[in-house]
Amino acid sequence: MPSADDIKQRIEAALPDASAQVEGADGVHFQAVVTSSAFAGKSRVAQHRMVMDVFAGELGGSIHAMALTTKTPS
Repeated sequence: MPSADDIKQRIEAALPDASAQVEGADGVHFQAVVTSSAFAGKSRVAQHRMVMDVFAGELGGSIHAMALTTKTPS
Protein backbone atom coordinates (compact mmCIF):
# COMPACT_ATOMS: atom_id res chain seq x y z
CA MET A 1 0.00 0.00 0.00
CA PRO A 2 1.40 3.40 -0.90
CA SER A 3 1.67 6.09 1.75
CA ALA A 4 0.69 9.73 1.29
CA ASP A 5 4.40 10.56 1.11
CA ASP A 6 4.94 7.94 -1.64
CA ILE A 7 2.13 9.46 -3.69
CA LYS A 8 3.49 13.00 -3.16
CA GLN A 9 6.97 11.96 -4.32
CA ARG A 10 5.63 10.19 -7.41
CA ILE A 11 3.51 13.16 -8.48
CA GLU A 12 6.37 15.60 -7.99
CA ALA A 13 8.76 13.35 -9.94
CA ALA A 14 6.35 12.87 -12.85
CA LEU A 15 5.10 16.43 -13.42
CA PRO A 16 7.32 19.43 -14.23
CA ASP A 17 7.78 21.74 -11.22
CA ALA A 18 4.91 20.08 -9.41
CA SER A 19 4.27 20.69 -5.77
CA ALA A 20 1.89 18.25 -4.10
CA GLN A 21 0.16 18.11 -0.74
CA VAL A 22 -1.24 14.64 -0.11
CA GLU A 23 -3.24 13.32 2.82
CA GLY A 24 -4.56 9.85 3.43
CA ALA A 25 -6.02 8.54 6.65
CA ASP A 26 -6.52 4.87 5.81
CA GLY A 27 -3.89 4.03 3.18
CA VAL A 28 -6.33 3.59 0.28
CA HIS A 29 -8.29 6.88 0.17
CA PHE A 30 -6.25 10.01 -0.55
CA GLN A 31 -6.74 13.73 -1.07
CA ALA A 32 -4.20 15.65 -3.14
CA VAL A 33 -3.69 19.28 -4.06
CA VAL A 34 -1.24 19.55 -6.95
CA THR A 35 0.23 22.77 -8.33
CA SER A 36 2.20 22.71 -11.59
CA SER A 37 2.95 25.08 -14.45
CA ALA A 38 2.32 22.08 -16.74
CA PHE A 39 -1.42 22.60 -16.10
CA ALA A 40 -1.44 26.05 -17.74
CA GLY A 41 -3.93 26.25 -20.60
CA LYS A 42 -5.34 22.78 -19.96
CA SER A 43 -8.88 21.95 -18.92
CA ARG A 44 -9.51 20.65 -15.42
CA VAL A 45 -10.20 17.20 -16.90
CA ALA A 46 -6.86 17.23 -18.73
CA GLN A 47 -5.07 18.36 -15.56
CA HIS A 48 -6.63 15.55 -13.53
CA ARG A 49 -5.73 13.01 -16.21
CA MET A 50 -2.10 14.12 -16.05
CA VAL A 51 -2.03 13.30 -12.34
CA MET A 52 -4.11 10.13 -12.55
CA ASP A 53 -1.90 8.77 -15.35
CA VAL A 54 0.94 8.62 -12.82
CA PHE A 55 -1.04 5.89 -11.04
CA ALA A 56 -2.32 3.91 -14.03
CA GLY A 57 -3.20 0.39 -12.96
CA GLU A 58 -3.28 1.26 -9.26
CA LEU A 59 -6.51 3.25 -9.11
CA GLY A 60 -9.29 1.04 -7.88
CA GLY A 61 -6.67 -1.34 -6.47
CA SER A 62 -3.95 -0.31 -4.03
CA ILE A 63 -5.25 3.26 -4.36
CA HIS A 64 -8.99 2.97 -4.02
CA ALA A 65 -9.80 6.65 -4.50
CA MET A 66 -8.09 10.01 -4.83
CA ALA A 67 -9.86 13.35 -4.45
CA LEU A 68 -7.87 15.79 -6.56
CA THR A 69 -7.50 19.55 -6.78
CA THR A 70 -5.16 20.96 -9.43
CA LYS A 71 -3.81 24.50 -9.74
CA THR A 72 -1.31 26.54 -11.70
CA PRO A 73 1.21 28.63 -9.76
CA SER A 74 0.06 32.18 -8.98
